[in-house]
Amino acid sequence: MRRPLMLLLPLALAACGGSTPSEDGAAPSTQAAADAIPDAAPADHAQTLEAYHWRLVDATGTGGTRIDALLDGDGAPLQLDFADSGLSVSNACNRMGANVSLDDDRLTVDQVISTMMACTDAQLTAREREIGQRLPGTHRIALTGGEPPRLTLQLDDGGVLAFEGVPTPATRYGGDGETVFLEIAPERVACNHPLIPDQRCLQMREVQYDDEGVRSPGDAAWAPLYQDIEGFTHEDGVRNVVRVQRFDVADPPADAPSQAYVLDMVVESENVGR
Repeated sequence: MRRPLMLLLPLALAACGGSTPSEDGAAPSTQAAADAIPDAAPADHAQTLEAYHWRLVDATGTGGTRIDALLDGDGAPLQLDFADSGLSVSNACNRMGANVSLDDDRLTVDQVISTMMACTDAQLTAREREIGQRLPGTHRIALTGGEPPRLTLQLDDGGVLAFEGVPTPATRYGGDGETVFLEIAPERVACNHPLIPDQRCLQMREVQYDDEGVRSPGDAAWAPLYQDIEGFTHEDGVRNVVRVQRFDVADPPADAPSQAYVLDMVVESENVGR
């Protein structure tokens, strides 16, 4: 029986950043991981696949040769996200995606499509080309528990891709967040913080858009945000409108915020000077 997976990020969003994978020691060789794939895998991997960002830690081609183009370079590693009958690929030159189906321990990936953003980074271009050629097909899948969990894809051409899982925000905060739009002022403002003297906070206000994507009148009042937005880097002199997921934090420590904000995308960005 084929089970749907869920696509986490819109294909139209181009992203070349991200955090680095966990550093809990050297990754096991992909050949060892491939040898360890059981003959009968658990019947339903979908829930685990959707709960993590999967960051590439090792890649070998036919005969066990290291695939340098997929592993070399600075910045965040290649990442897969699964959701709603598809997967998305980030940290290459363009955003990439494909429809997928899961049948026990077999993952079938259809043709990969991508955005058409020009890329001046030769390493990212090579990374995009290599993953675009290797993902389509039917591959054997294995998941192993632990911290972090591991995902191994034994490709139909004999290659092996090994990934480490990083929990998604929904996994970390125990549920789906609320989508909100925030306008971030170009300058931070002084704000009172019980633990940080002379704290300067982002200044934000919530904004609304109608079904046509037009900004609605009646913005909320400006207010300091006593925390950062995960994944967002503020630059002085730049006004932004961002789409974020807002999560309730269960049992926050004393003086810690009861909500967390995670960047989904930057909707508007304007340099207004300083």
